[in-house]
Amino acid sequence: MIRASSVVVFSLLVVGAVAFIAVSGRAPGPPTAFVSAAEPASAGRASAPRRPVHTYSIVARDPSTGELGVAVQSHWFSVGPIVAWAEAGVGAVATQSFVDPAYGPNGLGLMRAGTSAPDALKQLLAKDSARDVRQVAMIDALGRVDAFTGEKDIQAAGHLVGRNYAVQANLMLRDTVWPAMAQAFERAQGDLADRLLAALDAAQAAGGDIRGRQSAALVVVTGTPSGLPWKDRTFDLRVDDSPNPLGELRRLVTLQRAYNHMNAGDLAVEKKDNEAALREYSAAERLVPGNAEMIFWHAVALVNMQRIDDALPLFRRVFAMDKNWAELAPRLPRSGLLPDDPALMAKILAVAR
Repeated sequence: MIRASSVVVFSLLVVGAVAFIAVSGRAPGPPTAFVSAAEPASAGRASAPRRPVHTYSIVARDPSTGELGVAVQSHWFSVGPIVAWAEAGVGAVATQSFVDPAYGPNGLGLMRAGTSAPDALKQLLAKDSARDVRQVAMIDALGRVDAFTGEKDIQAAGHLVGRNYAVQANLMLRDTVWPAMAQAFERAQGDLADRLLAALDAAQAAGGDIRGRQSAALVVVTGTPSGLPWKDRTFDLRVDDSPNPLGELRRLVTLQRAYNHMNAGDLAVEKKDNEAALREYSAAERLVPGNAEMIFWHAVALVNMQRIDDALPLFRRVFAMDKNWAELAPRLPRSGLLPDDPALMAKILAVAR
């Protein structure tokens, strides 16, 4: 089921020069004045910025895992830090058009306190005298979701709200962009990151941003918060400036998946589950064959499992890629990462010759 916006007007993302409210260690963007969603406009306060920076985005939840995510593409530099906001166990926000980044932290704050995503959005819009040029979507940890497209957003603009997701776009070439995103997300297979990427690809295929492409971002957080926000971000990826931001974003998602496997392998080693660790390391290498970093640390893990004969071919491969890895290996015993055994080290280094 999809609920269309009551006003399918035309708008754009203005991720223009705006004051960015830094939270959770996110880097601030360039400073400029905006009317904040945290408070109504007052006399003498600057009006909404009028530089158009347009985009299409999606907020979504995976009901099977509880994961929450946001993905966005725009013809504007470094769109990710301003548009995309998510917190495990709380919700996700996309704020765009003549953008007020405060919708991100303020929306998450209301949802964290127990307010539903639709009610949080309504509360913030009610305080914002510049709401007619905003475009915002919010989803909470229960899948309650809503979106808003301002009446003065630049054509073509609109949004659709479906079950566990909302898609929104402004300053698009055609008004078919956000329906294409919704259809692609509903039909896509895979995990939440895969489905978010499918929605972005569909938007571009339908015409995308009328001015072209420049930057993209994707954030996915876990369904169950750990209390350590940096651990809860399964994906936190940005392409700040590229002629093909979606292609580069997809490459980074694959690379992040591989490193997620590497991290899982390291945790398995800590738990003395060697077979699980090797499965994870092998999965990582299948995703990004020829990655020297992964091959090297896989070999180190094998040595520490006393599987020297299995490790040596991997060391040989990585040493052939770059001799500096052979320089690194003898430094590891001092840090406790390899046994302090000169005969063993000589055997490892012998394969570099």
